Amino acid sequence: MQTHAQSNANGTMTKDQAEKWFNSGKWLHGLTMKPNGSIDKSEFARQYQANKAYWDKAFTFLKEHNLDTISVGKYPIDGTNVFATVTADSSKDFDKTKWESHRKYIDLQCVIKGEEKMGKAPIEKLTVTKPYDEAKDVANYSGDGEIYTVPAGTFMIFFPSDAHRPNITPGGNKIVKKIVIKVAVAK
Repeated sequence: MQTHAQSNANGTMTKDQAEKWFNSGKWLHGLTMKPNGSIDKSEFARQYQANKAYWDKAFTFLKEHNLDTISVGKYPIDGTNVFATVTADSSKDFDKTKWESHRKYIDLQCVIKGEEKMGKAPIEKLTVTKPYDEAKDVANYSGDGEIYTVPAGTFMIFFPSDAHRPNITPGGNKIVKKIVIKVAVAK
């Protein structure tokens, strides 16, 4: 029997299979937002297969809500498994932002209005500056990574192996409205 995507005997997709699955966009269920090309397609395919219901709820939430008019605040989607936070804050100068990672949740960060830059780096290439705090599900780092410009209607996904540095100004420290959906990590 074939599941949501073609997979190996052990249930995982090859890199080529994950790429093909990702590029099909079927997992978006008609959502018109664009994923950033930096997303680890193999890890996303693995996480999606392991927690399909969570991811489907996250993308359905994005599709069924008018994000232009959604109010700032927190939104439960599936208890502590999937939830969202909508913010509208000024982007910050690079030195006012921090590298961070999470262990319990994957971040799906989507810019609704405005534009911001987000950094991404493998945690093993960074230096820990603040050890992991389990209560807050965050660790902080120093080091270098790739910086991506994320326009409105685009999202990035950050896994536990990804340090990310959001909220960086592309210039002018303008207000950016965004939604961050936290999806529980599949082990």
